[in-house]
Amino acid sequence: MGYTETECQRAIADFPSLARTINGNPIAYLDGPGGTQVPESVLAAIRDSYIDRNANFDGMFQTSIDVTAAVAATRAAVADFIGADSGADIAFGANMTTLNFALSHALVRGMTPGDEVVITQLDHEANRGPWLNLAERGIVVREVTLNPGGHLELDDLVEKVNAKTRVVALGMASNSIGTVTALTQAQALCAEYGAYLVVDAVHYAAHFPLDVLSLGVDFLLCSAYKFYGPHVGILYSRKGLLDQIEPDHLRTQKSVAPYRIETGTLNHAALAGVTAAIEYIEQWGNGETRRERLVSAMAALHHYETNLARHYFAEVKDISGVSVWGPEFDASPRAPTVSITIANQTPEQVAAELAQSGLQIWHGHFYAIKVLEVLGLADSGGLLRVGVSMYNTRQEIDRLLEGIAAIANRSK
Repeated sequence: MGYTETECQRAIADFPSLARTINGNPIAYLDGPGGTQVPESVLAAIRDSYIDRNANFDGMFQTSIDVTAAVAATRAAVADFIGADSGADIAFGANMTTLNFALSHALVRGMTPGDEVVITQLDHEANRGPWLNLAERGIVVREVTLNPGGHLELDDLVEKVNAKTRVVALGMASNSIGTVTALTQAQALCAEYGAYLVVDAVHYAAHFPLDVLSLGVDFLLCSAYKFYGPHVGILYSRKGLLDQIEPDHLRTQKSVAPYRIETGTLNHAALAGVTAAIEYIEQWGNGETRRERLVSAMAALHHYETNLARHYFAEVKDISGVSVWGPEFDASPRAPTVSITIANQTPEQVAAELAQSGLQIWHGHFYAIKVLEVLGLADSGGLLRVGVSMYNTRQEIDRLLEGIAAIANRSK
């Protein structure tokens, strides 16, 4: 089962927000990296949770029993989505950033001044800031260099990981320029020196099948609102690891994984939406098991999204006055996210003008501000980013290209 324009048109009908118009123009949500739209089934699941399961878990009465089962079902669904052993490896939080701060606070308790953490210049600040803050505790933070082509210098990674390294934190896919980073070398270095590998898969999980066991990561973070669900942060911990570290928690909290790093009552209604989002993705795949169907669906969606993004990339770079940032679409994996600048126009000006015709495009740094500093774009307004999702169409991309060409030609 593939995913083509025909399937896309069927999917569009599932998203109520896609029926909106702006100034008489159909809205085009081309800002998937900032958060995807939500299908009706997810909205219904959230509503039903408030009606049928609005209680805390672990009680003896039926509503509590039901919500306890529903939360366990969400953990199991996420485990299938990312390829984990079981729901016991899946913890939830308000967002990925909050969970990563909690993880950094826990891991630093096992470190001593002079220990080292390695981060990268390509990453979102959510996988830089929590580790940079450890410098206050005497931890040495080293950064892997980003080159002008939009890739990490892997020789620099090898240079910076050593016997003092306790954590290597890096992203699988850049939300700003689309670069996908292979984890093979980082995983080998972590195994050699006994360091934890902490991976930000927020942008990757939305566009590629994930298999955390094959990747050999220790911790992986992602966010459901990037793959058609509500805003819930997700933390995968390799089996047994969460029980070996000391996160902040109350004495009344369960002290075993996955509850050990979850503070306070979870957003049960949102978790119901996460399950529904995964079930929505699953329907686009084939296979005997849910895991097989999810892998199949994500592979099909990736193929569709990549073809659209490749078309946009090829056309937009030929518009006079436009500069495209990030790697080419070639044999190497790449996220369907393309960022540009237009001569004599700030990204904010362009985004504002396109918005008037219903074309929704993000501008700025996208919380990956180090990328812009390295590329020399931080003081000029950053980038204009297009991110393709499963409900985007060739017609929307062509509308966008026409709008960009008109602005670029006028700016000469």
